[in-house]
Amino acid sequence: MDGVCDRYQRVCLSETQLDFPGQPYSVSVLKVGYCIPHTDGTFKADGTITLIEGIRNILVDTGGPWDREFLLQSLKQRGLEPRDITLVVGTHGHSDHIGNLNLFPSALTIVGYDVSEGDVYLSNQLAEGQAYAVDEHVSVVPTPGHTGQDISVQIKGTSVGTMLVAGDLFECWSDDNSWKDLSMNTAVQEVSRQKALNTADVIIPGHGLPFRVLRS
Repeated sequence: MDGVCDRYQRVCLSETQLDFPGQPYSVSVLKVGYCIPHTDGTFKADGTITLIEGIRNILVDTGGPWDREFLLQSLKQRGLEPRDITLVVGTHGHSDHIGNLNLFPSALTIVGYDVSEGDVYLSNQLAEGQAYAVDEHVSVVPTPGHTGQDISVQIKGTSVGTMLVAGDLFECWSDDNSWKDLSMNTAVQEVSRQKALNTADVIIPGHGLPFRVLRS
């Protein structure tokens, strides 16, 4: 466990625990992200794709362009079409997280600290460290470090308590110090990680299974 979470235990959930009912929002991990290093220095990676259903239908990270058909089929299996998604959040601008934004042209779009409706960009205070409230249950919170404008989505009132869809704030449940190799600013990211561990009961990382946070 890295130094930022000496007071916390992270418990990885199983592959059968990807759906989290709640009121008024439920959370489902459509695809578990991965990051697999190769011996030649390259690595194979894809970002976690998460659907939040309730008052609004919210998609957090869309995977890479290669996930297009998978994403469309996953939504269809839940009775949803792209037009039914009213908010799309890209936790940061890497291609394995925002590769299918163009499937949702009518949705409010938040990528990093940019909030837009079509080509109209809306004022917000994410860059000042303030959350962007979707409603009283869901908010987009700034969690920089991996890049300069990372964001996460906080959902209150699920069956497991408060959830955080965290993008690459956490690579996976057991990222220890490995996250630092991919961080633009480790000191800033460490602060963001600490805040997440203080507030979330379950965290969905960018490249692995969800994990529960146990506080001592």
